[in-house]
Amino acid sequence: MIKNVLECFYEKFGSEGDIRTYFAPGRVNLIGEHTDYNGGHVFPCALTIGTYMAARKREDNRLRFYSMNFERTGVVESSLDQFLMGKENNWTQYPKGVMWAFHQKGFTFDKGFDIVLYGNIPNGSGLSSSASLEVVTGVMLRDMFGFDSISMIDLALYGQFSENRYNGVNCGIMDQFSIAMGKKDHAIFLDTADLSYTYAPLKLEGAKIVIACSNKKRGLGDSKYNERRSECETALAELQKVKDIRSLGELSSVEFEEIKDAIKDPVRQKRAKHAVYENERTIKAVEALQAGNVAEFGLLMNASHVSLRDDYEVTGKELDALVDAAWKCDGVIGSRMTGAGFGGCTVSIVKTEAVDAFIEKVGAEYEAAIGYAATFYVVDIGDGAGVLK
Repeated sequence: MIKNVLECFYEKFGSEGDIRTYFAPGRVNLIGEHTDYNGGHVFPCALTIGTYMAARKREDNRLRFYSMNFERTGVVESSLDQFLMGKENNWTQYPKGVMWAFHQKGFTFDKGFDIVLYGNIPNGSGLSSSASLEVVTGVMLRDMFGFDSISMIDLALYGQFSENRYNGVNCGIMDQFSIAMGKKDHAIFLDTADLSYTYAPLKLEGAKIVIACSNKKRGLGDSKYNERRSECETALAELQKVKDIRSLGELSSVEFEEIKDAIKDPVRQKRAKHAVYENERTIKAVEALQAGNVAEFGLLMNASHVSLRDDYEVTGKELDALVDAAWKCDGVIGSRMTGAGFGGCTVSIVKTEAVDAFIEKVGAEYEAAIGYAATFYVVDIGDGAGVLK
C-alpha cells in the first residue's frame, strides 16, 4: 500500500529529498458508546486498515496536500499563515487542524510540507477516518521536527483538541486514543475520566469480528452529535445539584435511579440513563471477556444497541436494519451499532464457520429493507500509529 502512496508522491511532487512515510489505523469500538465524553469507560481496538502518508518538509511555509481518495480535488495548496478554523471546506481541515493545535500547544514550526495520503477506511463509515488522519499528521509532525517530548497520548489529545476547537465537533477522546495507542490482538479498556487504561487480549476463539458499513454517509459536525453531548451536559448539571459528581460515568445504575428525577426533562433523563447504564455494561463486558465468557459479552453488546436505539436515539433505520438482521442469524454472538451513529457501521462477533452465511443473509435483508447494499469487512486487530520504516 505505501509503495503506491510513494509512487503517487513522486508523480505529484518529485522523488528528491527526505520523504518519510507514516500510518495510523482506523478503530472499532466493541462496546461503550457515547460514554467517552461522559467520563465513562470505552473498549475500542485499532484495525489493520487506516491512513497512509508520505511527506517531505519544504524550505518555505507552503502546504501542498494530495489525497488519492479525492483525486478530483487535485492538489490543495495553502500555507502556514492560512488557518481557517473549520472553514477549509475540504478534507485538509483535519491535518491543518492538527498543525494549528501543535502551534497552540507551543510546538511551533515555520516549514511547510508536501503530503500525499491514502486511506482504506470507508469515509463517513464511523471507523474514524478523520481521527486516523489527525493522528497520522501528529506522528509526522513529531517525527519531522524531533518533538520527542510529545507522547502518543499527547498526540491523541492534540487530535481531539483540533477536532473540538478547529473543526467544531465536540468529540470525546476515544477515537484518537485508540488509534494512537492500539496494540495488535488487544482491545483497550480505557477510563475516559482519567485516561487510565489496560490492554485486554481479544480471545475470540472460533469467532471473528465483522463490520458492516451501512453506506449511509454522515458528518458528525452537522449531525445531532453535538446536541446529544449538550443534553448530557445539562442533565449532569441538574444531577450535580443533588449529588457531588464530576461526570455521569461516576454513577452506578442504582445511584442514578435514586436521583434521576432531578433531571426535569424526560428526554434528557433518557440520555443520561444511557450514559450511566452503558458505562456499567462496558465494565461488565470486559470482565466477561477476561473470564472467557464470550456469550455474555455478546448479550451486553446487544443490550448496548437497544439502549442506543431507545434511550439515546442515535441508531436510525439503516443501523437498526443491519442489527435486526444480524440477531436473526445463526452463529451471531452479539451485534450492535458502533461509532457515533446516524449511519456508519455495526460490529458483530460471529462464529467463524457462520461468517459467509452471515454476510450473505444480512446483506440481502439490508438491501431489501433499505434499497442499497451494505459493505462487509472481516477485520483484524492491529497496532497503533507510527513511522513506517
